[in-house]
Amino acid sequence: MRTMTPLALWPAAARARIQGVLTDIDDTLTTEGAITPDALDALHRLRAAGLPVFAITGRPAGWSEGFALAWPVDAIVAENGAVALWRGASGELCRDHLQDSATRAVNFERLQAVAQRVLRELPAARLATDSAGRETDIAIDHSEFAHLNEAEIAQVVQLMQREGLNATVSSIHINGWIGDHDKLAGARWIVRSRLGRALDNELDRWVYVGDSTNDARMFGHFPHSVGVANVARFQDALSHLPRYVARGERGAGFAEVADAVLGARAA
Repeated sequence: MRTMTPLALWPAAARARIQGVLTDIDDTLTTEGAITPDALDALHRLRAAGLPVFAITGRPAGWSEGFALAWPVDAIVAENGAVALWRGASGELCRDHLQDSATRAVNFERLQAVAQRVLRELPAARLATDSAGRETDIAIDHSEFAHLNEAEIAQVVQLMQREGLNATVSSIHINGWIGDHDKLAGARWIVRSRLGRALDNELDRWVYVGDSTNDARMFGHFPHSVGVANVARFQDALSHLPRYVARGERGAGFAEVADAVLGARAA
């Protein structure tokens, strides 16, 4: 059986070299849909230590706007790598898109047609409540305010894929989009655009934190990857497990990761 190493066994020397944090949002930074004081404090402490933090999520751009302004993160990459949002020097909301406006407009119409097909063919399916804020993808709710079983989730994924969409499953939604981007492409993009650096040249200087199947590629790509404890519910479905696992779930687990990194740097 595949196992994950406890976070406490992450070598101090490796932790001390970490220079940036990439993280999922839902059920990684947040708990029951909100950021908890321990996770928010962890973000503040990482910023004070000079470590950039980029949150990479399947949530929509519209949903992410307020958090990009309010949280001490360097940027949020929304819609699985398609839209970047950050707070500008004067406090204004800034954004960038991976796809040009003409491509987004054409894709939007196609995505809406696929979403309607999903709703027709699966009576139990419901659009995610944040769908109005989505620019480049569609999302079907499976565990946030509605419930789909594993077979129904698989049906949605297969239907999206038959329609030519990329599809992934987060802890709450099934996301479908057009294009070859994903969380890893979004991470590369945001590090290049905001820091002027090539992420793949410094993988051992970053840690990725996540919780579900749409984090699997990130878990597999980064030598330092951590799952918060609730990743265990997806353990059998993950193509790549995180290298380490925190004791705490959700925001408490993220705070553990921050403690591990900052503690080693201070030693």
